[in-house]
Amino acid sequence: MRGTTGGESGDHRRTEDADRVAADRAAVWATIRLRLRAARDIYEGVYVAPYRREIHREYLRQRDLFLILGMSDMLGIPSPVSFYTLELLPDTIESFHEWHMRLGMEQAPEGGFRCC
Repeated sequence: MRGTTGGESGDHRRTEDADRVAADRAAVWATIRLRLRAARDIYEGVYVAPYRREIHREYLRQRDLFLILGMSDMLGIPSPVSFYTLELLPDTIESFHEWHMRLGMEQAPEGGFRCC
């Protein structure tokens, strides 16, 4: 006793099945995402959280060091970088002439010593 409505019912059933499969897939992916977030939270709690304070303290120490080295002249503090680079002067003076000639400066820049 199937008429023309029987075929329409089959198409409707296939559409419902496809919708159900799509909903099931979405639910599976939502569950996977939820479990991955839980695993990430556990990992962070076990491995990162105990060291978070120490990591932040080291970050602040390095940032402070960078600021003091970069801004020491503006603060009126002699720059320690220039003091420590004096030890490198004998090694770099030989290449200084090649450097300023490569930059296109015929005379050495005023830096307290002359190479030409």
